[in-house]
Amino acid sequence: MEDLRKKSPEKFPSSETAFSRIHSGDHILIGSGCGEPQYLLKSFISYVRANPKAILDAEVFQLWALGNVPYGDERLAENLRHNSFFIGCEVREAVNKGLADYTPISLSDVPDLFFRGIVPVDVALIQVSPPDVEGFMSLGVSVDIVKSAVKQASLVIVQVNCNMPRVSGDGRLHADDVDYILPCDEPLIEYRPEVDEETAGKIGNYLSRLVHDGETIQAGYGGLVSSAVAHLKDKKHLGVHTELLSGGLVSLLRSGAVDNSSKTVNPWKTVASFCMGTQEDYRFLDGNTGIEFRGIEYTNDPLVIAGHENMTAINSALGIDLTGQATEESVGKSFYGGIGGQANYMRGAVLSRNGKSILVLESTAEGGKVSRIMPFLEEGAGVTLNRGDVHYVVTEYGIAYLHGKNIRERAMELISIAHPRFRPHLLAIAKKNNIVYPDQALISGKNGTYPEGLEAYRTTRTGLGILLRPVKITDEHLLKDFFYSLSEESLYHRFISVRKDMPHHRLQDYTVIDYEKRMIILAVSPDEKDEELIGVGQYDILEDSHTAEIAFVVRDKYQNKGVGKELLKYLTYIAKKKGLLGFKAAVLPDNKAMTTLFEEAGFEADKKTADGLYEYRSIFRRRQ
Repeated sequence: MEDLRKKSPEKFPSSETAFSRIHSGDHILIGSGCGEPQYLLKSFISYVRANPKAILDAEVFQLWALGNVPYGDERLAENLRHNSFFIGCEVREAVNKGLADYTPISLSDVPDLFFRGIVPVDVALIQVSPPDVEGFMSLGVSVDIVKSAVKQASLVIVQVNCNMPRVSGDGRLHADDVDYILPCDEPLIEYRPEVDEETAGKIGNYLSRLVHDGETIQAGYGGLVSSAVAHLKDKKHLGVHTELLSGGLVSLLRSGAVDNSSKTVNPWKTVASFCMGTQEDYRFLDGNTGIEFRGIEYTNDPLVIAGHENMTAINSALGIDLTGQATEESVGKSFYGGIGGQANYMRGAVLSRNGKSILVLESTAEGGKVSRIMPFLEEGAGVTLNRGDVHYVVTEYGIAYLHGKNIRERAMELISIAHPRFRPHLLAIAKKNNIVYPDQALISGKNGTYPEGLEAYRTTRTGLGILLRPVKITDEHLLKDFFYSLSEESLYHRFISVRKDMPHHRLQDYTVIDYEKRMIILAVSPDEKDEELIGVGQYDILEDSHTAEIAFVVRDKYQNKGVGKELLKYLTYIAKKKGLLGFKAAVLPDNKAMTTLFEEAGFEADKKTADGLYEYRSIFRRRQ
């Protein structure tokens, strides 16, 4: 630094001299996010206040502002007007009061605005690392739109800060391309959002079911996403291609879950455009050759994103409606966030080979007063993601899979993961607007809440892997296909009837249940995306004897593979936990599979009924 000062002393003027080169009407880029040059910006504002006629009607724009910016100060209204490509908390009030502007745009398109002169760049006020021996400085934690803006700017003023990490990639800037240098060492801005860790933990556990070893992930803006992805630390060989390198992603890098070995684009490299984290995260970036920061026109290019096989985009939203439209931009008519890179990544992931898009959100907002899953987006809300951009939605109450689902199925999926308090209201509005069946039932409260803790993986005696789980209200289509796949013999043995139809009102008897009075366990293939229903076991409690009547049916091609035995063992386990005293079952004499199953399990043939059925009974043994 001292060598540069000696070689080019004209590059080190006073702040007043540097800012005197800025003119009225100029378009001024400020380094964004955690890379915001705090000292430089404060000095600039002080200069404007001290010289109120020197700079008039200038436009100041950022990707987003995190520092304490005074653009909403009406005393500066004649001098500066802020324009944000993403609304941060520091300018949100000013935008909604009309004292600052918001430009809705996918971040990948912002550099092109500069290159084409649609948004001119006259001045760049940015923050960099000290120069190396060759005179190259690093843009550090904020390459994003900054590198593109610097190329177009006529005047570049930099704050050199020794706390800015040197990051590999596109963020190099030579001292010869800088007009003025104002050194000041100060801690970089940290991003430490407040997060409900319990909720984030539940969402993170669901997320870990959807993200598999070897996939390349992107994690969007917000504390919830960052905290949720941190729960992927037990994964292996993950890759990262993202706009934002958050603290959650850095924790995955530290844990070894991310090694980028399976990436099909930029293998062995974590690729990002900017970082919002802590001082510890910034130190981790410094000199780390396994991490590259690229311009946002590259990281957010949907075609680049789609070029990654097994690309998984993980983003958040302010709200989503029952049809699958989501907003990250506004709460009704009030602007809140922005398009950001969400649309770029969700669309790119959808186009990726074996890719998927995941939207995570807390089920409620405003301290639990409102539901983030709503019948319709509020009037004035911007549709950030359309109905085709979202594969999965995750809340602390479960996973909804929307891809390929019709509107009725989507609505039921989303209602099932809404906060239980809001589910009856959501269903009522959906019925009123003919989104779901007019007779769609719902059991509210604890008895109708899906008992997730009863999910279990098993392997049958023939080596078949299955997931045993309680039936969900959204399983109607799965059960319908299952029942219509059964042979006449299987149907007759299960229902002791020749009836072959299974309409909606009958299917509801199997999907809308009081888990305290009935239990229906499905044996499904372990793949959550392409579940195949293999078998169904159920019991109905007989209150007069505190026992239960039990029944089974297995898809024909999976019969004689041990599925029924596993269902019986698991239903017995659940029944014992609930304190039931035993089971009974009615079986046709020629149903050899069931009679064998019950007899091997120790059931006794109690009697033969008037209908010619065998009635089996089993009393649970109690430990002495």
